[in-house]
Amino acid sequence: MTPSTRERIVAESLRLFADRGYAATSVAEIEAAAGLSPGAGGLYRHFRSKEEVLSSAIREHIERTRKQISDVLANSTAYAGRPLEVRLRMTCQAGLAKMREEQDLIRVLFRDLDQFPHLVAEMREGIVNPLYDGIATWLSEQPEYADSDEDWPAVASILGGAVVNYWLANESMYEPPTRIDERRFVESWARLGMGLAHRQATPAS
Repeated sequence: MTPSTRERIVAESLRLFADRGYAATSVAEIEAAAGLSPGAGGLYRHFRSKEEVLSSAIREHIERTRKQISDVLANSTAYAGRPLEVRLRMTCQAGLAKMREEQDLIRVLFRDLDQFPHLVAEMREGIVNPLYDGIATWLSEQPEYADSDEDWPAVASILGGAVVNYWLANESMYEPPTRIDERRFVESWARLGMGLAHRQATPAS
């Protein structure tokens, strides 16, 4: 389906913000990238300001993330017959794929969003926390963990944080930490997850 003018404006603006920065990107440049006549005011037929374009991009990503998490949790039983290690590898790979999918938004977050704290809060509550909550829910629902008395939100923050850190290091320093390639990272991540199966809870001291 051909994207609408509004969709083109949102997509191209996010790409330009990620490549050049929010402040350095003009409305005319967004219009040109979206196939509109630069400087003719075409953007303002759909948005009141450049900031509203950025807000719309973030909110569209939030809606997409919510749907993705819902779909994954709803379809998780489809993979129940596969070994736990395979399911863990698939989960880790999905996390890395999500980071790649959101790379423009992440670049904008680290480069520009300190001037828009309300948008940072929207990303935190609409994308980041739901992703960690989704990992925690997925882990808690795996049958191999049924006897494990884990703090799944805390575990999810560690395992999810490892995925985020691996991708960010790769993105910002142009190679993964200590040159560990993605295959080795995914396999080791899955082995760490395997160690949680049937682990007895440690009594509080």
